[in-house]
Amino acid sequence: MNYISLQVLRTATSNFSVNNKLGEGGYREVFKGELQDEKEIVVERLSANSAQGFNELKNDLVLTNKLKHKNLVQLLCVCLQEKLLVYEYMPNGSLDTTLIADPEKANQLDWTKRKGIISGIDRGLLYLHEDSRLKVIHRDLKPSNVLLNVDMNPKISDFGLSMLGTLSIVRPNDR
Repeated sequence: MNYISLQVLRTATSNFSVNNKLGEGGYREVFKGELQDEKEIVVERLSANSAQGFNELKNDLVLTNKLKHKNLVQLLCVCLQEKLLVYEYMPNGSLDTTLIADPEKANQLDWTKRKGIISGIDRGLLYLHEDSRLKVIHRDLKPSNVLLNVDMNPKISDFGLSMLGTLSIVRPNDR
């Protein structure tokens, strides 16, 4: 795992400026940043007063560090001085904002691109469920947790609620 200093992340995000804030959830804030080498990043910061979020952050850290696939968002590094995770930046945002909030981007998604997004999500889930050495159940897959890179390729994100386990299919006659 790669580590990064708090000072580097403060510089990259203009001291976690509101202008660089991409969003926030129940227990974390997300900021866009740019490193000195001009690489764009996303910095996820656990809210200072959140006890609940620590478990989700820890889960996200462990799983994204161990899971590597082209359809999963990649963890780049962490900052141990504060609870900060650094991910690759996805310039086209989440699937829900692309399809709903940005009509111009939605119009760019013809049926071939939409099928490609669906296939990419499918490949990511297949990797999580069957092909990775860890068997992971995401438990929070939704359009806001599917991010789109510059080429509109999907990457599954947010493993905070995920769990390790085996998948079992219960058929009606097995009950």
